[in-house]
Amino acid sequence: MTDRKRPEELRSHQWYGTDGLRSFSHRARTRQLGYLPEEHLGKPVIAILNTWSDINPCHVHLRDRAQAVKRGVWQAGGFPLEFPVSTLSETFQKPTPMLYRNLLAMETEELLRSYPVDGAVLMGGCDKSTPALLMGAASVDLPAVFVPAGPMLPGHWRGEVLGSGTDMWKYWDDKRAGLIGDCEMAELESGLARSPGHCMTMGTASTLTAAAEALGVTVPGASSIPAVDSGHDRMAARSGMRIVEQVHKGRRLSDILTREAFEDAVTTVLGLGGSTNAVIHLIAMAGRAGVRLTLDDFDRIARTVPVLANVRPGGRTYLMEDFHFAGGLPGFLSRITDLLHLDRPTVSYDTLREQITGAQVHDDDVIRTRDNPVASEGGVAVLRGNLCPDGAVIKHIAAEPHLLRHTGPAVVFDDYRTMQRTINDPSLGITADSVLVLRNAGPKGGPGMPEYGMLPIPDHLLKQGVRDMVRISDARMSGTSYGACVLHVAPESYIGGPLALVRTGDLITLDVEARSLHLHVDDAELDRRRAEWTPPPARYERGYGALYNEQITQADTGCDFEFLARPGTVPDPYAG
Repeated sequence: MTDRKRPEELRSHQWYGTDGLRSFSHRARTRQLGYLPEEHLGKPVIAILNTWSDINPCHVHLRDRAQAVKRGVWQAGGFPLEFPVSTLSETFQKPTPMLYRNLLAMETEELLRSYPVDGAVLMGGCDKSTPALLMGAASVDLPAVFVPAGPMLPGHWRGEVLGSGTDMWKYWDDKRAGLIGDCEMAELESGLARSPGHCMTMGTASTLTAAAEALGVTVPGASSIPAVDSGHDRMAARSGMRIVEQVHKGRRLSDILTREAFEDAVTTVLGLGGSTNAVIHLIAMAGRAGVRLTLDDFDRIARTVPVLANVRPGGRTYLMEDFHFAGGLPGFLSRITDLLHLDRPTVSYDTLREQITGAQVHDDDVIRTRDNPVASEGGVAVLRGNLCPDGAVIKHIAAEPHLLRHTGPAVVFDDYRTMQRTINDPSLGITADSVLVLRNAGPKGGPGMPEYGMLPIPDHLLKQGVRDMVRISDARMSGTSYGACVLHVAPESYIGGPLALVRTGDLITLDVEARSLHLHVDDAELDRRRAEWTPPPARYERGYGALYNEQITQADTGCDFEFLARPGTVPDPYAG
């Protein structure tokens, strides 16, 4: 690194380098922390935002990885400072971490803005942490590098390789169908998740860390390194070195997070057969970067990119460790170069072209060739129709093909608890042709748009061998799950969207090829129902929940807070 900023050119200089009382105080308090002047003065100050927590199994190893990041920062001549931030544990946080994604984004933004920071390393990976950290960092627009938490080791049970989430849903249905019992389930509890790290399927976590790598905010190959592999330590150290270089180059996130970068991230997500949740998160992330990304962009790009990653649940066979050793994201990207913007910068190279030069695929069944895809077009379809005027999505490659064009009578549930309590009620008359409809599970109605969208199939149908049905909701679903689930219906039912007007027995047609979702009720009847509809009471009367309810936008625009998503500038604080 030959081009280095002079000390007075660093943002942290206004805290440390002037002759005033405040700088004297800042230096004195840094001595109180135990640091010598030569350890930090005149050096880039690097914030390490760590989402480690004792209750987040996806991030439980990040306490150690932060030490590797610090090692890299020191080696490159920077001064690292670790900051604990919200952890957003997908496994434990209720009603859903999605309720708190924007809270972590706010925390990230204000922390980076208010402290003497020249650049940041963002450590996350569990579903909502990746977009939250990048949304907040994009709003501040400092140099930043993302360190993915990495996937956990593959699960094992009785000679079978298990995928977390995906096999949980599968075997839970087997238990409900009477195919396995409590002993098998007890063994599965210890076999599904065997190490630190996020889900090792192509669920939301792996999808979004791959999107981060495609955006260019990680070092090459970072997104698929298993969490407990020694390569993960080396990647963390490399990231610490890289952020110091980014500060000296003056390369901000806005230089990386361009329109072209987001289009490439969408292409990547669709070609991986990734999670439907990426649609919401990438739209929100793009908005923070000043890029307008829409559902139409996803549908347009989906028609141009094949699914090449044979990774569960969109694929049928492999897990993330297989994907990593087959070539990882660099290998994957090397097979779709004609669909990418190769001349944009990344945190490691001046162009993406340089970054993936020489990348190879070592197993053509894990990362397929273009003439042997998992699916001929991208794994997510965007639907329109009178039931979803602002759009809905379906991961059609994870559904049974015979359901991709289906007409059936609706069975409506007004909320998730009622659905859980009554789904097996024989009086509902649910058959394999029924269309299960869940409402009041969207951004405001959930609250927080929980992962309720994979509605359970009634026990009596499971026992008959039924494993998929058409299900429609304004909720999300886990990226590790599967099925003919229509999700993110917008506008949501809680604010009076058409889903609020559906009644049990109404016919609904899903036609994925036509990108259509249609309720067979005439406009006059819908107008009559709309006039009778009464808005439900607010979920929260005070606190963060009330702020959330006032500010949250709909799924098609990313579920950001309006006051955070709007354009405008925020001045740096005066530190003197």
